[in-house]
Amino acid sequence: MTPTLYAHPFSSYCQKVLIALYENATPFEYRKLDAPGVMAELEERWPLKRFPILVDGGRTVMEASIIIEYLQLHHPGPVRLIPGDARAALEVRMMDRFFDNYVATPQQKFVFDRLRPEGKRDAQGVEEARAMLEKAYGWLDGVMAKREWAAGGDFSLADCAAAPFLFYADWTHEIGARFTHVRAYRQRLLARPSFARAVDEARPYRSLFPLGAPDRD
Repeated sequence: MTPTLYAHPFSSYCQKVLIALYENATPFEYRKLDAPGVMAELEERWPLKRFPILVDGGRTVMEASIIIEYLQLHHPGPVRLIPGDARAALEVRMMDRFFDNYVATPQQKFVFDRLRPEGKRDAQGVEEARAMLEKAYGWLDGVMAKREWAAGGDFSLADCAAAPFLFYADWTHEIGARFTHVRAYRQRLLARPSFARAVDEARPYRSLFPLGAPDRD
């Protein structure tokens, strides 16, 4: 049975799953959330209304990392995104958590703050998020000095996370020139066909970026 993905092309977490699907050319039905009635369908299956979700054979799977793990178990392809070796898999999962917690979370703080009414914005929270991104870039720069991909030599779940999160983080708080290895890694991700496809599919929605999308990438 072909799984169904409820997702929006401009969402970083949705792109994370799309990369995994595109890496393995996995057949799926794409229910785009800006189409009439689709968000209501999602809400019926997941009242929290967070996305993406994957529906497969009547089962609803939530959370991007879990969806990718589910796909590997139930719809495997030639690209193994979580290694079979437990030690290597642990490194992949750790790096996935790093990108979720220390790149995506502070990056989204900027975005959500801009969406608030002006009198209810959290300037201190934004500055704390800025500091977190700087520390994250610095740590990652040291890691990527010795690696091609986030967890080593093979493209993995961690890179599915890194691609959209670093993409939008650089729009939000630019990755400084001194972080040469992070900048080079971001370019490798942009050149990866699976992510390049996700970026192209999201181009029509760039006007939605609350901070203003830069004229690049």
